[in-house]
Amino acid sequence: MDQQNSTSAELPKAEPSIFKGFKQFFIDVYDVFRFIFRFFKEVFAPPYEFRELIKQCWEVGVRSLLLITVTGFIVGLIFTKQSRPSLLQFGATSWIPSLVSIAIMRALAPLVTALISAGRVGSSIGAELGSMRVTEQIDAMEVSGTHPFKYLVCMRTLATTIAIPLLSVYNGLIAMLGGYLNVYVNEGTSFTTYVQQFFQPLGYIDFFSSLAKATIFGFTIGIVGSYKGWNSSSGTAGVGKAANSAVVTAMFLVFIEEVIIVQITGWFR
Repeated sequence: MDQQNSTSAELPKAEPSIFKGFKQFFIDVYDVFRFIFRFFKEVFAPPYEFRELIKQCWEVGVRSLLLITVTGFIVGLIFTKQSRPSLLQFGATSWIPSLVSIAIMRALAPLVTALISAGRVGSSIGAELGSMRVTEQIDAMEVSGTHPFKYLVCMRTLATTIAIPLLSVYNGLIAMLGGYLNVYVNEGTSFTTYVQQFFQPLGYIDFFSSLAKATIFGFTIGIVGSYKGWNSSSGTAGVGKAANSAVVTAMFLVFIEEVIIVQITGWFR
């Protein structure tokens, strides 16, 4: 009996599930920061894969133009159409161009572009790298002496960081045209007058903060998609999980970054 008691006393106690959860959380955070640090370490080191960078910029930017064009035009048109009845009650329909410019340039253009890119580009990166991981193509590249991390991760993340701000500017201009269509139909405002009223309330800080947000969003989408795909496992099921997780995580982080950047920008206004 005493021997049984001493044996049970020597057995290690099971670690509570909550402690396991916290432990795994901090391990995941460490892995993410190590992944980001590796990106900054290798992105500026030779060899430089300019051809692959141009290819990825084409995939991220040019192939998204049609979707960005349609979405931006609809956003500008619908936002103007929804704002007009409220302003009409106060006889302030002349403020519509200024209202549209503030909403689009400060928030909607970079945010909508980032969400579209997270769904299209983030899932594509996660699925592509995930399929390469589970089929051991990345392992084969490492054995052959190439630099798969730089070629696959750095170039894709750098491409999203460059292309998404450009897409955001383009999205804002297309949304401006969509807003003008509604203003012209209802008010008969000339295009020159509309453009002047559109850019009048905007300052340098608005353009700078919009580009800064789009750049951070682009980096986030690229690094999240690459991280999920690079660490994919469990065969073909893991590829789908990596693509889905890349989209959900990137969108969540984009909203968090939006709140933080808006707060920081507000301090400078």
